[in-house]
Amino acid sequence: PEYETKDTDILAAFRVTPQPGVPPEEAGAAVAAESSTGTWTTVWTDGLTSLDRYKGRCYHIEPVAGEENQFIAYVAYPLDLFEEGSVTNMFTSIVGNVFGFKALRALRLEDLRVPPAYSKTFQGPPHGIQVERDKLNKYGRPLLGC
Repeated sequence: PEYETKDTDILAAFRVTPQPGVPPEEAGAAVAAESSTGTWTTVWTDGLTSLDRYKGRCYHIEPVAGEENQFIAYVAYPLDLFEEGSVTNMFTSIVGNVFGFKALRALRLEDLRVPPAYSKTFQGPPHGIQVERDKLNKYGRPLLGC
């Protein structure tokens, strides 16, 4: 893949196990497409806008040492793909529907780099962790949510 990442790209590293017969390059490209602008159906708006500026790009693939048929697929996403200040939008796009993709036996997000240009758009919570702990009456442990 011939793509030079930009300082403003969101970069993701996925551990990919392709289905038998699916080349790793095809699996990486499928992850990039499915988690950005790709779709399994024809959409009437496809002809209205060039999706090239919005699509995710698999720019590097490498085998996982000591693991058979597992690869790390590195995917770059342009900031224009995401709504500013929305962690939900970003994660829904990157790790939403792609995990059920049929070309893959297994997929796991291993790493994610969010550039300062995007993280600066987050206003942060309206109050800090202490207020949350007080509301929930939960102390001395991590707070996790889904």
